[in-house]
Amino acid sequence: MPALTPSATLPTLFDAFTNLTALIVGDVMIDAYVWGKASRLSPEAPVPVVSVSRTEQRLGGAANVALNVQALGATPLLCAVVGQDTGGDQLLHLLAEKHLSAEGIVRSAFRPTTVKQRILASDQHLLRIDSEVETDLNAEENAQLIARYEALLARADVVIFEDYDKGVLHENSIQHFIDLARQRGIPTVVDPKKKNFLAYRHCTLFKPNLKELREGLKLEFNDTDADRPKFEAAVTQLRELLTPEIVLVTLSERGVFSESDATGRTYIPAHIRSISDVSGAGDTVISIAALCIALGLTAPATAALANLGGGLVCEQVGVVPIEKQRLLKEAVAARVLG
Repeated sequence: MPALTPSATLPTLFDAFTNLTALIVGDVMIDAYVWGKASRLSPEAPVPVVSVSRTEQRLGGAANVALNVQALGATPLLCAVVGQDTGGDQLLHLLAEKHLSAEGIVRSAFRPTTVKQRILASDQHLLRIDSEVETDLNAEENAQLIARYEALLARADVVIFEDYDKGVLHENSIQHFIDLARQRGIPTVVDPKKKNFLAYRHCTLFKPNLKELREGLKLEFNDTDADRPKFEAAVTQLRELLTPEIVLVTLSERGVFSESDATGRTYIPAHIRSISDVSGAGDTVISIAALCIALGLTAPATAALANLGGGLVCEQVGVVPIEKQRLLKEAVAARVLG
């Protein structure tokens, strides 16, 4: 996919999203919700009794990234491992409902599908129950995942690594995947977690949040103006270790930070919003950033648009994809491209 011209407009950028294909490799999961009413305590223990009014299953993790990519108009290709279980059946059913391809999904008899079940009552999040394992893939599973990745890579304009530390990605496979993409000139963007934090050498864009940056480098600093030199030193250390072209750090209510050799350091403040739920915001940020990088957008413009999108999804309860037209409207108002 050719890069946009420097004079490209936001409508042109958003139209260009529809010509892109993103290969998303990593941990998929089901985000399950139980809504109800809690009006009394249990006689068995000091906990609320929830009378269930409805339940819902949604695609989460790398699958939510696929939904965001799709919502932006691009074509997502998922590459992941799920169990030969009820959760895996539900996940494949949800993919089919959303018209998402399952050709990159490996089913395994050796591990369950990750399911995160949330119990909510009167708009309050009471409890989350996680059904999962975090062990690395065995040799057979890993070989199947690599084969699916290699088969899909030729169709990709960008590769997204969506790592939730559930064992689908590990250091050897990560470097193999990045090397194959680099050989084809395909950019790679990374949404990391702690275990594989320093495994993504030579990626195009690396997007930790502040907590992940601290934990991944084993450093201590606060999200304050006084600690800004320590934060920037941490980013410098990260770039020396991984040599990414761009580092994009999400700073929660303080916005985002980006740094690249071409554009230097940029801080972008958060937009004032009514925050309902931060679940899935990182998925939205990495989805937008990936498509922008595939089109050759600068690091500051990529960070600004991703910052807008991450804030928008925080206004809704639960894990939901971005609304493309609303994002475009806000991006035009914010003059993201100047």
